[in-house]
Amino acid sequence: MKWHRLDRPSGALLGAVLMVLCGVMTLDEAYRSIDFNTILLLLGMMILIAYLKIANCFKYLSYMLISYARSPFLLLCFVVFSSGILSALFVNDTICLMFTPLLILALSRTKLNPVPYLIALATSSNIGSVITLTGNPQNMLVGIFSKIPYLAFTWRLLPIGILSLCANTLIIYVLFRKEVGLERLNPIALEKPPLDLMLTVKSLGVLFLIFLGFVFTGNLPLSAITGSLALTIISGIRPRDALEKVDWTLLVFFSGLFIVVGGVNKAGVLTLVYNAVEPYLGKTASGQIVNFSIFSVIASNLVSNVPFVLVSVSWIDKFIDPKTMWYVLAMSSTFAGNLTIMGSVANMIVMELSKEHVHVGFWDFFKVGFITTVVSTGIGIGFLIL
Repeated sequence: MKWHRLDRPSGALLGAVLMVLCGVMTLDEAYRSIDFNTILLLLGMMILIAYLKIANCFKYLSYMLISYARSPFLLLCFVVFSSGILSALFVNDTICLMFTPLLILALSRTKLNPVPYLIALATSSNIGSVITLTGNPQNMLVGIFSKIPYLAFTWRLLPIGILSLCANTLIIYVLFRKEVGLERLNPIALEKPPLDLMLTVKSLGVLFLIFLGFVFTGNLPLSAITGSLALTIISGIRPRDALEKVDWTLLVFFSGLFIVVGGVNKAGVLTLVYNAVEPYLGKTASGQIVNFSIFSVIASNLVSNVPFVLVSVSWIDKFIDPKTMWYVLAMSSTFAGNLTIMGSVANMIVMELSKEHVHVGFWDFFKVGFITTVVSTGIGIGFLIL
C-alpha cells in the first residue's frame, strides 16, 4: 500500500513548492514561470464545456449516434469518428467522460463484447484531438508557445487525424473481427436523455464566436475567456453551477508543472538533456522529423506527454525547420497517448468508468494501442515530411 495519496496535481504542486524551498528559484521567479495564457485558455474552454454538460449536449449526441447503429461495425465507426471529431472541438478527456457511461449502458443491452468499443473510444479521442490547438492540453501548449494560427494548424494536421481515425477503425476491426461484424444489429433501446435546447444553442453559438476569435485574432486565451464569460451572462444558469464543473485540479497541475519545469530549466538540466540526445536527432530536416517523433513517443510515455511538451518547447528553435517541428511535437506527443492504458488521461477515464462492468487488460489495450501508435505516427511523419 502506498504511504501517500499524491496524484499528478498534488505531485506537481509539491515539486513547485520544493523548487522554492530548496532555493532553486525565488517565489517571484516561480510566479513568473507560470504561463497564464495557457491557464486562461484552459479555464475558458472548461467553462464553455461545463455549460454544454449542464445542457446534456454530449449525452444526447452520444445517445443519437448509438441508437442508430445498425451493425456492430457501424457502431464501431460511430464511436471512432464521433469521439474523434468531438475531441478536436471539446478536449478529449471531456468526450471520454461523457461518452463512456452511455456506451457501457448501450453495450450491456446487446450481446456485443464491449472491449473493442471502449478501446476505440479511448484511442480515437486521442487521435482526433490532434486536429486542433484546443483538442488536448499539449496542443494548447504548442499553440501558446508557437503562435501558429488556429486554421494553419488544423489545415496541416486534419488529414493526419482523419487518416489515422480510418486506420484505427481498420486495426480494431481486424483484431476483433469476430466481435465487430457486419451482421444486422437490433435497435438499441436507450432512454433519451433530456436536452436543454436553449442552453445548447447559446453554448454552440458562443463556441462558434470563440472559433472566429481564434481564427481572426489569433489570441486563443482572450477569445476563450471572453466567450465563456459572455455565455455565463446569457446562459440563464447560476455561474456557480458551471464553475463547480471546471476541473480546477488540472489548472493546479499545470501551474505546478510550469514552476517545476522553470526550476529544472534554470538549473541547466534541459540543456544537458538536449545536448545528450541532439547527436541522435539527425542532421537533415526529414531525419529530425522521424527521429524526434520516435523520441517524443517514447519520452511521452516515460514522463507523460504534457510534461514532455513543456520540457521540449525550449528545444524547437534549435532544429533545422522549427515550424514543422512544432507540428511534429503536437502530433507525436498526442499519438503517444495510445501506446498504453497509462499513456493518456483519456484512456484512464474510459477504463476507470467501465471497470465495474468489464475489465480491459493491459495487453488487450496494448495490442491495439501499439499498432495504432506506430501506424498513426507513421502517417503523421509521412505527411509532415511532404
